[in-house]
Amino acid sequence: MGTATDAPVQAGWAALARGAWSDARGEFERAVEVAAAGDDPLLLAAAHEGLAWAALWLLDVETLFDSRLQAYRLYRAAGHRAGAARAAMWIGSDHEDFRADTGAANGWLRRARRLLEGLDPSPEHAWLAVLEASLLVGGAGDVTDGRRLGAIATQIGRAADDPELELIGLATEGRALVEQGNVAEGVGLLDEAAALAQAEQVAYSIALTWSFCYLISACELLYDYERAAQWCTRAEEIADRQGLPYIWGLCRTKHAGVLVMRGEWAAAEDELDEAADALRRTRPHWIGASTLRLAELRRRQGRLAEARELFLQVEQEPDGLVGLGRIALDQGDATRARELAEHALRATARTCSTERARPLQLLTEACAALGDRAGARDALAELDAVALTARTGCLTVLAAFAAGVTAAAEGELDDARRRFEDAVTAAERVRLPYEAARARLELAAVLDRAGRADAAAELASRARDELRRLGADAESVRAGVIAHRAADASHADGGSTGGQPPVNADGVRLTPREREVLALVARGRSDREIATELVVSEHTVHRHVANVLARLDCPTRAAAVARATAAGLITA
Repeated sequence: MGTATDAPVQAGWAALARGAWSDARGEFERAVEVAAAGDDPLLLAAAHEGLAWAALWLLDVETLFDSRLQAYRLYRAAGHRAGAARAAMWIGSDHEDFRADTGAANGWLRRARRLLEGLDPSPEHAWLAVLEASLLVGGAGDVTDGRRLGAIATQIGRAADDPELELIGLATEGRALVEQGNVAEGVGLLDEAAALAQAEQVAYSIALTWSFCYLISACELLYDYERAAQWCTRAEEIADRQGLPYIWGLCRTKHAGVLVMRGEWAAAEDELDEAADALRRTRPHWIGASTLRLAELRRRQGRLAEARELFLQVEQEPDGLVGLGRIALDQGDATRARELAEHALRATARTCSTERARPLQLLTEACAALGDRAGARDALAELDAVALTARTGCLTVLAAFAAGVTAAAEGELDDARRRFEDAVTAAERVRLPYEAARARLELAAVLDRAGRADAAAELASRARDELRRLGADAESVRAGVIAHRAADASHADGGSTGGQPPVNADGVRLTPREREVLALVARGRSDREIATELVVSEHTVHRHVANVLARLDCPTRAAAVARATAAGLITA
């Protein structure tokens, strides 16, 4: 980026190119001393510009801002418009990146554009377009304009035969297209960017860092975790080859989200710990992304109290609302789950329909639990349309699972069986083990309900083993209960209860303690409150509730209360 021929400056840029950040800093600091002593403003500007880049990679934010500003002032004083514009645009980016100050970022980018007016197309024009686009993609502005700016960078990069500019232009344009809903074209450009990054030795690592963050975030938006995992592997290979650990400094949180979905929960937790530590020190305004992914991990692990506290920290985000809704549904409050799903849908932009997938799945299941057939079917129809548009494996799983829940709630057991079978197949194809195990567990419940105890016992046992391996303790307990119940049913003889709890007129078995726990659930008590009232552990209460859900063949607490009330087991 600098044009000075001074030896320390050149040595500094060479060190940056090989990822030797500390060496680069030392060379640029020497260059600053030499240039200051020699009264050469352009050389001093180039030295400060290089020092700012070294400070960026070393996360020395104070030096970064100071050196960028010094470079800007020196270039302006010397009449070097391109250099001043270059410094101004990156000062704007730093304000957005490290301080979440969009107003200052816009001001500096406008200043850069004014400085470049009348100059021939150059790398500065391309990078300015990319930086302006970065404020628009991700739901923050006009995605159409973001796509246009990305295309400008791509064209300049190709005309100059500059793979770095072409790479970041393609990634920007592709990310914007995906957000617009033009999935096929957007993913095609992102794939091309990934191939370019793999094939070319990109001169400056900022383009690699930025591009792979766009690639992985687009995958998250599309629920395409299979492609995301492939791109994460490529990014890691490139980082190792070129000595660029900073790639994970910016998108480690996104990588952790991929690991959560792939069932690699220990690795995900390590990534989230390191990402959260780095974000607290340098970019505290980004900590919410890490909090969301940790909350989802805790929910899947069955650590609902921790998950709820984390989701409450990010309830301004649609995914935070969905997480709270999931916990409400798990605890039997389907009404609250429906309210949170509807709130999340109102907070979700319709520009990218895939952002509505999780709220729609939650809404479908909540309506099904409440017996609202019309609401469940309407939400499911929109979810099916989203899955059809994106055509990714995870969305296929979400839609099939929600369809299975809806059919089961309506008593359409054969349709529910087919839907859950489809969900299992799709989840295993794209390596989503938690989703596969949950779909298999629901399939077992449907088969048990249909009187096919042997098949139900086998499927529930397999689901239990998979959930235990993942560390999904609450779901594994429920799977174990269904497996044992189905196994008992398959070996029952002569109508004997075989030591099972007493049976009411509708054939429902509940122990006195289970009826007592369910009656307290019906009164709105939490597990902790029930444990205090009955003088037992919270874990014991959770086990009783899991047994009740399994015995009543109900997906939620609300459904169990409704069925037990109708059967005369408890009083509403």
